[in-house]
Amino acid sequence: MAQTAANLLEHVLPRVPLRQFVLTFPFELRTRLAYDGALLGTASRIVVDSILGFYRRRIGGGGTRSPSKGGAVTVVQRLSADLRLNPHLHIVALDGVFVAGPGGTPVFQPLPELATRDVADLVQVVRARVVRLLIHQGVVEDDDTLTVLTDDIAEREPALARLAAAAVSGLAPAGPERRNGLHPVTLRGRRHSQSTAPLCATDLGFSLHAATTATAEDERGREALVRYILRPPVAQERLELLPDDLVRIHLRRPFADGTVAVDLDPLSLLCRLCAAVPPPRFNTVRYAGVLAAASSWRALVVPPPPEPTPHHHPGSTTAAKAPTHRSVWRPWHELLKRTFDVDLQACSRCGGHMKLKAILTGSESTQRLLRSMGEPTDPPRRAPARDPPTYKSRVLRRQRR
Repeated sequence: MAQTAANLLEHVLPRVPLRQFVLTFPFELRTRLAYDGALLGTASRIVVDSILGFYRRRIGGGGTRSPSKGGAVTVVQRLSADLRLNPHLHIVALDGVFVAGPGGTPVFQPLPELATRDVADLVQVVRARVVRLLIHQGVVEDDDTLTVLTDDIAEREPALARLAAAAVSGLAPAGPERRNGLHPVTLRGRRHSQSTAPLCATDLGFSLHAATTATAEDERGREALVRYILRPPVAQERLELLPDDLVRIHLRRPFADGTVAVDLDPLSLLCRLCAAVPPPRFNTVRYAGVLAAASSWRALVVPPPPEPTPHHHPGSTTAAKAPTHRSVWRPWHELLKRTFDVDLQACSRCGGHMKLKAILTGSESTQRLLRSMGEPTDPPRRAPARDPPTYKSRVLRRQRR
């Protein structure tokens, strides 16, 4: 998360305003999108193209015939806060477009204003185009009910399809779950497009949120925004092992029905985590518009390369590359300093620069270091073989009877 965010900010995203769009798909489509990587990839391209098309229509070429191009970075997240399978898109879009200026140099023109009705219109466009794709691909029937049909992938990989369906709905083996909340609140929605909050809208299960922004000068806000879309599926601090053999997932904020925590059997939690693995050869970070690798304007809009420093880590720089290929590997101490403001190379007492003490390259060097620290060097014994796991929690076993 920290390394990709640093590379995006220093080598990819121009110094222009950014806006985050979060697009969630209807509940009935999540199972199919979860394990069908080709379908999810096509749907993602349609969503991003709709957003970039909105910017082109709103801003255009500034009254000229010059082409206008936007840009976006899309991160495909796969889990909800309770670790249910929920493929959704976090899109960081340039909040404006580039137009050809004097001499053909791209000039950025920001979006003057984004209204809630614009978001409602945009989610309608997304819904119409994605539904048209699903009908063309034979995923849903061409009728008013939009019934989801079976597919060849589910027939070839029935276990994968059942695991995805269970992780979406919270049923066995990825459930059942026990929710802990405040008090139930019943919400009623409409089938047609409606605004649920400022710069938020829903339409037939498609939900679009566009209220999060970061200005060009707000370095901390830009980095926080990019880190957020790249965050891991779950934070270890939100997991708690309970005395009754349950695992509790603490939610960052309560659900609409008042749920503040979800209790799961350990096996159910593992099933949800397994379903979080994306399909093979599916890129979860995608680039579009002027930020795409094939864009002729990419080298002209990305940040300039940083100045070389006389003292640098050997692994933090590479040989000369093309202007659009400058992302580098970053050492661990640099990521800790950037993320938590913890400098591992500075002594906590005197502030002096610390030196490398040992490099562990094999079992012998590891054993020498452990012996010098007074730690055991023998590995723990392997646990004996056992039957397939079942629900450990007596609470959920009684609930399923």
